[in-house]
Amino acid sequence: MSIRLRLDKPWRPLSTEEATRLPGQLGVYQVADAKGTVLFIGHAGGRSPFGLRSELQREASERGPGHQFRIEVNQQYRSRWFELLMVHKADHGSLPPDNAKNPPPNLGRLSPA
Repeated sequence: MSIRLRLDKPWRPLSTEEATRLPGQLGVYQVADAKGTVLFIGHAGGRSPFGLRSELQREASERGPGHQFRIEVNQQYRSRWFELLMVHKADHGSLPPDNAKNPPPNLGRLSPA
């Protein structure tokens, strides 16, 4: 059995209409530009009133057109968020640009397999 560290689901257009279709569940998400370059990795936790739906509605209204997103429903959203940030940093040498502005505390790093 292989473990998938990277979020590799298909991209969806980031719009208020598309975000409204999302579940009100906990999880993680990525926001990218039109070319698929990840700009931000976020999470919908217990303080997100309607989970992924409300987080992506906010992202859509703040970012405007020309962006895309993908999600993963996950009850362990905080651990998974850290994991996705560490994978991105291992793959690209840095955090996504919008995460680098306010990095999470105590972000570890992945060890080689």
